[in-house]
Amino acid sequence: MANEKVIAVVGATGAQGGGLVRAICADKSGGFRARAITRDVNSDKAKELARLGAEVVAGDVDDEASLERAFAGAHGAFCVTFFWAHFSAEKELAEAAAMARAAKSAGLKHVIWSTLEDTRQWVPLDDDRMPTLGGKYKVPHFDGKGEANRVFAGAGVPTTFLLTSFYWENFIYFGMGPKKGPDGTYSITTAMDGAKLPGIGVEDIGRCAYGVFKRGPALVGRFVGIAGEHLTGDEMAASLSKALGVQVKYNAVSPEVYRSFGFPGADDLGNMFQFKRDFEQVFCGARDLERTRSLNPELRTFDAWLAENKSKIPLE
Repeated sequence: MANEKVIAVVGATGAQGGGLVRAICADKSGGFRARAITRDVNSDKAKELARLGAEVVAGDVDDEASLERAFAGAHGAFCVTFFWAHFSAEKELAEAAAMARAAKSAGLKHVIWSTLEDTRQWVPLDDDRMPTLGGKYKVPHFDGKGEANRVFAGAGVPTTFLLTSFYWENFIYFGMGPKKGPDGTYSITTAMDGAKLPGIGVEDIGRCAYGVFKRGPALVGRFVGIAGEHLTGDEMAASLSKALGVQVKYNAVSPEVYRSFGFPGADDLGNMFQFKRDFEQVFCGARDLERTRSLNPELRTFDAWLAENKSKIPLE
């Protein structure tokens, strides 16, 4: 309808963006319409979003002119970057800057920037409790996003800063699912000892983002942290055991051991788990469960998420 507010969604065929597009399309009378931005408008995922009712347009975070065209005439935009496609915090910062400039140029009334903490505020580069990576980061995939906050603020873009949490989908797609040991039992591994890890399903991130857009100006300039639950490794292992029908244990290793695992990004993730462990109260405190549920009344617990997704979790 003509009076619907258009939300332009970067990364619309990805995890967070896709969840937001689906949330908007599912609420036919919500007063919003989704504009899905993707590099390939002919992909199967793009066609599925169009079938749901989204307007699908071409755009690329590395092409600022394409973003300006994609944002034109919209009320708001959801902006996100994907570190794991290139492993470069500098590239994330450049992409965020391009999105902020395009949003300013388009005169958007509300932008959500999907961000994370800049861990250097708590662990300075000269703090040897945690190794410095790339000469200027502690947790690159956090720090680049956190540093980009100032880009949106500096551009004068009306922005809500959305602090996300560990994706439970990492147990499906990111190689963090249960691994079978020599004794036949399975284990999940982090470097957090007994600290709680805020987690959430990606569809719920999209629904929360939609909740932020529905709140409108009240959340501009605010940091909004979201999570479905705060769980220890033992608690996640117990839920996985029940859902999958096999014994899953929690394998707590030191950050040093995790950093030594050798896969791409292991040092980054080892530092990330150390940060979440050492600053548990700060990290969990920023992600209030009741506030999350107020944005997204359909918010799922880990057990509820597992009930829907257990068949997708590979047992290796």
